Amino acid sequence: MKKLSENLKQMLDALAYAHAGEYLTQREKTRILAQASGEITQVPAVAEPVAKRKGSTARRIALYLGNELPPEVMDYVIQTCARVQHELTILTFESENCARALLEPHQEALEAAGVDMKLELLSSEQPIPGLKRYLRSHTEIAFLACKDTGYLGRSYLSGTRNQNSLPVPVVVVTTHAQAGREAAHPAADQNRPSSSVA
Repeated sequence: MKKLSENLKQMLDALAYAHAGEYLTQREKTRILAQASGEITQVPAVAEPVAKRKGSTARRIALYLGNELPPEVMDYVIQTCARVQHELTILTFESENCARALLEPHQEALEAAGVDMKLELLSSEQPIPGLKRYLRSHTEIAFLACKDTGYLGRSYLSGTRNQNSLPVPVVVVTTHAQAGREAAHPAADQNRPSSSVA
């Protein structure tokens, strides 16, 4: 019976520390297990995990950036990236200086939320083929966000663009400008959410 109770004690101790291995490095796991067993062991030198690099393969959310960036759109993207722990890719056909000027007011919010942002300048005579090409070759993109007042957002909201025209889902974020137009036209649907998936 003594052997059985010792085995049960070891199993219960193991269960108590089962979660320890999920978020710890190899060195931390070894230290915790050594402390739990009461042994003093030499922790083997193990290389610590490398911090995330800019070119990581983490899941990302893409934002299609035109010549303006409403605060509601950037707030939505930052909050979503932080909530689902994705990084952010900005896709634009604008010049780098123009894009950086639009993004500069949001740098502090990005840093506060811990969201890594990457700017990608696309070149194509037409936006949709350029977006398709980029999104097909970057499978880490979960979805593409855009504003409702831009070319892409209007085409999805009006139904002129097929919902499957891009290889990822498209989220159209409603801005205050669109909300003002809806208030001016009472026949419009007032119960529409602030973002819709196309």
